Amino acid sequence: MPHTLRLILGDQLNSNHSWFSKTDDDVTYIMLEVMQEQQYVMHHVQKILAFFGAMRNFAHQLGKRGHRVIYIKLDDPGNKQDFEQNLNKVIKQSQISRFEYQLPDEYRLDQQLKTISKNLGIETGVADTEHFLTGRDDVQNFFGGKKRYLMEAFYRHMRQKLHVLMEGGDPLGDRWNFDADNRKKYDGKVPLQDPLRFSHDVSALKAMIDGMQVRYFGEVDARQLEWPLSRQEALKSLQYFCEHLLPYFGTYEDALLQEHISLFHSRMSFALNSKMISPIEVVSKVLQHYQKHQAEITLPQVEGYVRQVVGWREFMRGVYWAQMPGYDQKNFLNHRTEIPHWFWDGNTKMNCLNKCIGQSLDHAWAHHIQRLMVIGNFCLLAGINPDEVDAWYLGIYVDAIQWVEVTNTRGMSQFADGGLIASKPYAATAAYINKMSNYCKHCHYDYKKRYGDRACPYNSLYWNFLDRNAEHLQSNPRIGMAYRILKTMNPDEKQKVMEQAAAYLDRLNEL
Repeated sequence: MPHTLRLILGDQLNSNHSWFSKTDDDVTYIMLEVMQEQQYVMHHVQKILAFFGAMRNFAHQLGKRGHRVIYIKLDDPGNKQDFEQNLNKVIKQSQISRFEYQLPDEYRLDQQLKTISKNLGIETGVADTEHFLTGRDDVQNFFGGKKRYLMEAFYRHMRQKLHVLMEGGDPLGDRWNFDADNRKKYDGKVPLQDPLRFSHDVSALKAMIDGMQVRYFGEVDARQLEWPLSRQEALKSLQYFCEHLLPYFGTYEDALLQEHISLFHSRMSFALNSKMISPIEVVSKVLQHYQKHQAEITLPQVEGYVRQVVGWREFMRGVYWAQMPGYDQKNFLNHRTEIPHWFWDGNTKMNCLNKCIGQSLDHAWAHHIQRLMVIGNFCLLAGINPDEVDAWYLGIYVDAIQWVEVTNTRGMSQFADGGLIASKPYAATAAYINKMSNYCKHCHYDYKKRYGDRACPYNSLYWNFLDRNAEHLQSNPRIGMAYRILKTMNPDEKQKVMEQAAAYLDRLNEL
């Protein structure tokens, strides 16, 4: 009787997958904790513990449903610490005649599993993950040979395709996008809500990875890991978001606050990216809740969230598969500076970075404006090598898997793709950070000063960034105004600004 071995990766925890619709004694599932996946980048300790915890729970739930499961833990004596060697060993021991896997979402694993399948010498098969709303090639096919991919166009296409927030062929509210209504600073008019945190004791897991000498960084209280580790908890997170956070999400989604890490963000990204919950479930639940509570929830709140899930998330995945291999090596602006050492401890006098990096180290999470307009903005202005920026972002965030991280970091944040994704560099002075946050009120530096004692580094670095990249950027109409200001700047003023930037660039580690 032929026997099939099916591999489930750590970000394929989709309990609703058709694979599991019935039990079959001729099918065995295998899940692997391997050092290979701990070493391609150094991860935050909470990221490692969350994935291992969620994987172990998933395997346990499959077993309870009657499926045959082989789970190889990182410290199992026979663990070969590599996918291919472990699979070969199990296939020989269990007389497996067919091997199947779900399409990986990282290019390196996609290539590795293709190679493994060729080398096994048995029948192989590949299944879709049944998670995303689009196919791998949908974005590439949608844009054809265009040099720029405009997310807004793809987002509108997705809204029409899924008939989400539509009235016939028109967008609900006669507007596709309420982004202009989603840029408000938190004003205290509505009470803040704490994020939903779980409390998992993963002390044994932490002791295991320490015993295996896994390299990691960041902080954790192993007695109360806060991330959802099961589908049930992911659904609780979604319910909590709808009831407590959705009513104000859109209004304050770009706001930054020193005293509060998440404001009204859902923090569903780990559950989504590990596939414990699906995007269609999330969007459907949000829309159902909106329909029932239109007196308390306005359309801009809902559209802002739908745009992230239906538009941005699917778009970024499509860009990844359209551009790999090679996208993870792009460096359009030729940035070569080493990442400052305070990215690993948050010990900088710039309060916004101290708080955003500190939060990332403490919680393995930050919201999109903290990632893009504080941390990413600084990296862009300082000319940090995108290879190092990539590795930091991929390692530090609990939700970071390359398909979503590299497109956001190297494309959106660092403009390393030359404008394929972003129509302009996301560069800004301290004025933006002050406008959207209360960080500047508590800072060593003066957000109003371009140069001189305690002048905010963002200001001089911004003008230096424009000046040194004029060849690449000055023809971009979206930043034409900034270049006009630069050209008409008083020569003495400009010299002082550039001297200040040079001084800061010479001592980034001391800022």
